[in-house]
Amino acid sequence: MKLNLPVFFVFLVYQIGFSQSEKLIQGRVLCDDFPLQGIEIVNLNTEKSTKTDSNGRFSISAKAEDMLVFVSEKYDYKRLLLDQEFLAKNNFTILLTRKPEQLEEVVVTKTPFNSKGLFSQEAADEIKLEKEKYRNRNVYDGTIENGADLMRIGGMILDVFKKKKEVNKEPFSKIEFKELAKSNYPENFFINTLKLKPEEIALFLEFCDADPKSKTVLENANPLKLMDFLFSKNIEFKKLAALEKN
Repeated sequence: MKLNLPVFFVFLVYQIGFSQSEKLIQGRVLCDDFPLQGIEIVNLNTEKSTKTDSNGRFSISAKAEDMLVFVSEKYDYKRLLLDQEFLAKNNFTILLTRKPEQLEEVVVTKTPFNSKGLFSQEAADEIKLEKEKYRNRNVYDGTIENGADLMRIGGMILDVFKKKKEVNKEPFSKIEFKELAKSNYPENFFINTLKLKPEEIALFLEFCDADPKSKTVLENANPLKLMDFLFSKNIEFKKLAALEKN
């Protein structure tokens, strides 16, 4: 089988030329299945831009290897590198994520990137950043894309610690051990659980308060440690009462 080289060459040139020509592509921008209006779409290569309508739909001229960015004040920006497979779809859907609420901050800029007024300053700032990434996407310089501002974060952390130091701690309210025991356990606990006589309860609490360990239990105010301490002191109290009877 003979191959007609001139025809094949013309066909190859036609395919290359077709792949490099722009075409009008259409799409839709959504967030949580809801259409987004007013989202800016910019072609970084041609700097052509458009916005989504009330149904979230848009159309823009582009070709393979073009980079589209989707910019909005309320949603995280998104970038899309077009290829032939993607262009063949023509109608596609882009999903955006809502930005978390942030504190207002003042941004001072010297020279606006977009002097022609084709799109907003916020979009211009995002586009300038993305164009630098797109041009140098194969060169790694050891930095982290969209890295956190460590100096600003460190300053915020220091401010939090300073505020915590300025808050005065409330003074520790001193109470007696027997008051703590009575406030946590009713009289029935001492009679039915510890098997003490009603007239023995006050003496038992004085016995517990005389133990230096009661101060540790009082400072911690842990219900489990308090109960464990009362049970152990109850055993000692019963032994002393038995010795006195003998």
